[in-house]
Amino acid sequence: MRIALIHDWLVTYAGAEKVLEQIIDIYPNADLFSLVDFIEHGKRGFIKDKRVTTSFVQKLPLAKKHYRNYLPLMPRAIEQLDVSNYDLVISSSHAIAKGVITGPDQLHISYVHSPIRYAWDLQHQYLKESGLDKGLKGILARNMMYHIRNWDYRTANGVDYFLSNSNFIGRRIWKVYRRESQTIYPPVDVSAFTLHSEKENFYLTASRMVPYKKIDLIVESFSKMPDKKLIVIGDGPDFDKIKAKASSNVVLLGYQSFEILKDYMQRARAFVFAAEEDFGITPVEAQACGTPVIAFGKGGTLETVVTYKNSDKPTGLFFYEQKPESVIKAVHEFEENINLFTPNNCRRNAVRFSPERFKEEFKTFVEEKVKIHFRNKGVVK
Repeated sequence: MRIALIHDWLVTYAGAEKVLEQIIDIYPNADLFSLVDFIEHGKRGFIKDKRVTTSFVQKLPLAKKHYRNYLPLMPRAIEQLDVSNYDLVISSSHAIAKGVITGPDQLHISYVHSPIRYAWDLQHQYLKESGLDKGLKGILARNMMYHIRNWDYRTANGVDYFLSNSNFIGRRIWKVYRRESQTIYPPVDVSAFTLHSEKENFYLTASRMVPYKKIDLIVESFSKMPDKKLIVIGDGPDFDKIKAKASSNVVLLGYQSFEILKDYMQRARAFVFAAEEDFGITPVEAQACGTPVIAFGKGGTLETVVTYKNSDKPTGLFFYEQKPESVIKAVHEFEENINLFTPNNCRRNAVRFSPERFKEEFKTFVEEKVKIHFRNKGVVK
């Protein structure tokens, strides 16, 4: 059986690429397609140094740095990728990949990290944060998003089966496509994080500093709690703005190596997470270190963090408003119940999201659907 793997774009090694890495592990002989491929030599191990078939966007001016600016052309670009000779097409999509064109005798399974966030329910937030909510640019941006939504909805009909990376995203898939999906949680390399039972008197947050990650909210909250120490790891365009909000008990370390991040994650009293994420890998990584999580109670973290109100083996708790008062209240609640959160329970919860579990569930799902699809067509694959 000939298999094609479709990915949105290959420019870095992040959450979506970690999923792709595991899919390639399952299907090492599959051919790989992507809108663009700018992964440097020496960093291509996660795709097994495969040759990648790319779209015309690859050769457009300044595409290496500004490929996102070609979003209006991406629907046409993904439709020009020819996968007509493949029996099974697997797309890993958070934007465009699921729109690849397949025929009636082909099976298309799409693992969706999210429908295009900035075109659907997060459109207004995206436009505001990008400065595209006013004037002529705002009109053009909204018009572009309108066309993207129409295309995104239409191309959902070309997918035979949807997989979602969380129940939260499953609800978004139903909302925008009116299609059912099955959740298979993405892989987290929990083996890279070791259990550390001894905790120290500081809190930790770590993220790229962009608006939706809400690092500024966490820093502002701890600046109002001068008796509590916060360590912040990460860099990004909002670094200076966030640093300006930090009081003396908040230490911004900027970008740090994985080993340093892991060391702080192991020793922290708790990991603080304020973003609304589709899944959220870092809270799981913190739990893999035996560190409990104080998180915003919306999105994927509701499925990865266990509260003491719902279990006798809690791994954290939630706050439900992205406001300093809500974060401060949650920190106090955590300290009042700190003995309920044990490193061993945190670690056990994190192991639920291992790569081995992902590969087993993904392979089982695909094999089942392959049998059904080709049996119904009178073809044995």
